[in-house]
Amino acid sequence: MARLDGKSVLITGAARGQGAAHARRLVEEGAGVTIADLREDEGRALAEELGEAARFATLDVTDAARWASAVESAVAAFGRLDGLVNNAGMITVHSLESATVEEWDRVIAVNQTGVFHGMRAVIPEMRKAGSGSIVNIASVVAWSGAADFYSYAVSKWAVRGMTKSAALELAEPGIRVNTVAPGEIDTEMMTDMEAQGADPPDPKVVPLGRWGAAAEVSSAIVFLLSDEASYVTGAEIGVDGGLGVGPAVGPNPQLRPPRGTAPNEGMES
Repeated sequence: MARLDGKSVLITGAARGQGAAHARRLVEEGAGVTIADLREDEGRALAEELGEAARFATLDVTDAARWASAVESAVAAFGRLDGLVNNAGMITVHSLESATVEEWDRVIAVNQTGVFHGMRAVIPEMRKAGSGSIVNIASVVAWSGAADFYSYAVSKWAVRGMTKSAALELAEPGIRVNTVAPGEIDTEMMTDMEAQGADPPDPKVVPLGRWGAAAEVSSAIVFLLSDEASYVTGAEIGVDGGLGVGPAVGPNPQLRPPRGTAPNEGMES
């Protein structure tokens, strides 16, 4: 029996990158998945690839009205809504001094207010079901801060607090709320950072000696959405190779495979 059999999950920012990896893994685990994104062509193509277990919904996470429509689409497709993965996010390279107000507002709107809208939108359906699981995606920089990624780091710190407060408020109706904090994951967002002029992070600073794979983040999300995590709420799971604890203290070449690979990548768990 798959770990998410019969569950319906909505994932934001799921047309590409980590979100697309999560959608594929959740379908493998038996879930019905609503792929929510502004990238319509990529999102619809992924839903078609995944077949009857997936649907696409156009969603701007900063728009509360579009959130209501996305939730309605998920319920219409799968009859219920058991889980939400607030994965959509954006990163802009700027410091506290160099950021424009427009850049600040956009990052906060997507990364922080989008999570706020998402949690509020799914609560009524989860209350009806008497249970639910919300997974908010933060970042390793939400534990330390990050120079030159000011708005991004601030927004991800906020997600941590939003998650913990929501976990307390929503415990009574049986809705669990947790955070997954990825580290340096080899996806399109890494390329986006480089395109904005940021130097790519050096895998040597990661205690496990490599960048992570999206599949490794998906494993943590599957756990939190599943009944295996029925007594877990308000928790934070770092999927960061130890970077959230601190930088590597010495070389560890045996744990440093080429970029984009991981010991368990492609394996089922």
